[in-house]
Amino acid sequence: MIGSCEAMQKVYDRIHKVAPTDATVLVSGETGTGKELVSQALHSSSHRAEKPFVVIECTGLSDALLESELFGYEKGAFTGATTNKKGLVEAAEGGTLFFDEVGDIPLAMQVKLLRLFETQTYRPVGSVISKKANFRLVCASHKNLKQMVEKGEFRRDLYYRIAGFPINLPSLRERKSDIALIAAHFLAQSHEKKRFHKKALEKLSSYAFPGNIRELRNIVDQAVLLADEPVIYESDLPVLDEFIGEDNASMEGRNDQYPLTTNGVNLGKDIMTLNEVEDTYLAQVASTFKGDINSLADALGVSTRTLYRKLKKAG
Repeated sequence: MIGSCEAMQKVYDRIHKVAPTDATVLVSGETGTGKELVSQALHSSSHRAEKPFVVIECTGLSDALLESELFGYEKGAFTGATTNKKGLVEAAEGGTLFFDEVGDIPLAMQVKLLRLFETQTYRPVGSVISKKANFRLVCASHKNLKQMVEKGEFRRDLYYRIAGFPINLPSLRERKSDIALIAAHFLAQSHEKKRFHKKALEKLSSYAFPGNIRELRNIVDQAVLLADEPVIYESDLPVLDEFIGEDNASMEGRNDQYPLTTNGVNLGKDIMTLNEVEDTYLAQVASTFKGDINSLADALGVSTRTLYRKLKKAG
């Protein structure tokens, strides 16, 4: 887990306080914020660290499949059950049972889970004998479970059973100061001896990251492949569509007040193609810039090779 912003410091503090206990933890946050990482940190910092950490993906599982995966089954319990099978609850004996996206569990199955969580007992499918379980419970969800409770989509008693100690993860757009640090970490993991140009990091820091940390990792991986030089420039980043800033209405107001012009041409009236705009702008800066080609490339946030190519195209 990486991050030094105030929001993440609060997360670390809550992990530090609850990890040594057996308290049930509910980790909430948007998709891609690192909920499973927090759950692993809770496990590895607990007295159960040497025991299994078992992940249960709740999304897309039917009632019957979830029950057989969780509790296991006896031979002959249903067609195809040719042997006894141990469930995930038994596989997590002594360790941590992590329910990822617990909000996706069907209502019918929630009753059986409540019994498991409250009594730590369960029955394999097809068996009449209850088994005792020993695990630490950690759940995660990107959904607002409180709202689901009010709508009748999630059992109230189950919610209060799993929400013993809540940990809320901030989105990446709420911790912009950590973006450069996390990007550098992913870059180091790629084993490529490359670094980000300042303007590339500035562009990343202005991005909204709807996919959060998972999306940032994908962007870094793509940039490593796209960059031809040791420095990753702004032009090497994949296309980023959603930027943090003014909404469309305020941007329209700004464009009316400060129309974009090139060589005195108001682009709101005389539309130029993007290639024409770039060529015209390059012709202007190349004739007026006080410095060498390397300095100009650095100021534009591209590599010298890329600038040479663009100048040649512009004539």
